[in-house]
Amino acid sequence: MADAVPMVDLAAQHARVRGEIEAALARVVETTRFIGGEECAAFEAEFAAYCGVGHACGVANGTDALTLALRAWGVGPGDEVVTVANTFIATGEAILLCGARPVFVDVDPDTFTMDPARLEKAFSPRTRVILPVHVYGHPADMGPIMEVAARRGLRVLEDAAQAHGALHLGRRAGALGHAATFSFYPSKNLGAYGDAGMVTSDDAAFVACVRRLANHGAGAHRYDNVVAGTNSRLDALQAAVLRVKLRHLDAWNAERRLRVEAYTRALEGTGGILLPRERAGARSAWHLYTLRARGRDRLQARLDAKGIATAVHYPRPIHLQPAMAAAGGRPGDLPVSERLSDEVLALPLYPELPLETVERIADEVRRA
Repeated sequence: MADAVPMVDLAAQHARVRGEIEAALARVVETTRFIGGEECAAFEAEFAAYCGVGHACGVANGTDALTLALRAWGVGPGDEVVTVANTFIATGEAILLCGARPVFVDVDPDTFTMDPARLEKAFSPRTRVILPVHVYGHPADMGPIMEVAARRGLRVLEDAAQAHGALHLGRRAGALGHAATFSFYPSKNLGAYGDAGMVTSDDAAFVACVRRLANHGAGAHRYDNVVAGTNSRLDALQAAVLRVKLRHLDAWNAERRLRVEAYTRALEGTGGILLPRERAGARSAWHLYTLRARGRDRLQARLDAKGIATAVHYPRPIHLQPAMAAAGGRPGDLPVSERLSDEVLALPLYPELPLETVERIADEVRRA
């Protein structure tokens, strides 16, 4: 059998930046400033500038970023947040953790992102926030989402956990809504060496509120706790790693795109599958290359037998997860999302994936 192909190869990425990473970590260790400090402040400023916004606050992980952003807007019991079910559980989980209720709308079958045409029917007098997800790296259709939010007086929070560097009409994810949240989970396009997250916005007061909530509700002084917060601070070692990787992000995303184009050329016209596409005006970060396949499970088993890793994101839309029972979701509520859960399959994709391996994977898909 040919060499096994992983979904992602973090060791290959680390080898490319090992010297830079080791120097950055040594710099932090020398200072012994492991929580907050100059390293975290510098990464926040650099990432805010990258996204094209005025402010950013680093937090412990992407789930906390979502929860703290919602809390900073005062979302709580009795409120509703409109989002999608074709996403990781954290999107809905954050809403529940605030005491609010997630209300799910279906997605566009081509981009897998929130269908703006379905929003109006989801609103009620209790709706406070619209939470679109830039799933697999493709930005949601933010133009009409922002328009309906403006008419309704609602906030829009981007879940950009998979969309570092994605573009919508020339603007980067993180600067498309009223605020955005990011995860830097290690396998992300911009991944830490552990957990880390970020909240971005042009609203300085909002970001200051997120920062306060993430630091035990502290006010101007360390023991002046003005609100009930939590401990969700970005540590300096992760910030140092992310500062190094941020300098390479655009180049790595370009390498992902080359591999996506190779997949698409090789698989175009193959029966039984639908290939991922970009909406006009959108530029995906291509966190995942996710196709749709009839007989998805058989295809996955065939590739596994050939030593080719694949992944299903996501095998059950979250409105049908037991953890989301409070939202009252039932089978049949979201037919597109439910159909996608039976058909989607992500192929290996990372900047270091050899192009000849892409051809090998595509050949196995065609044979199947």
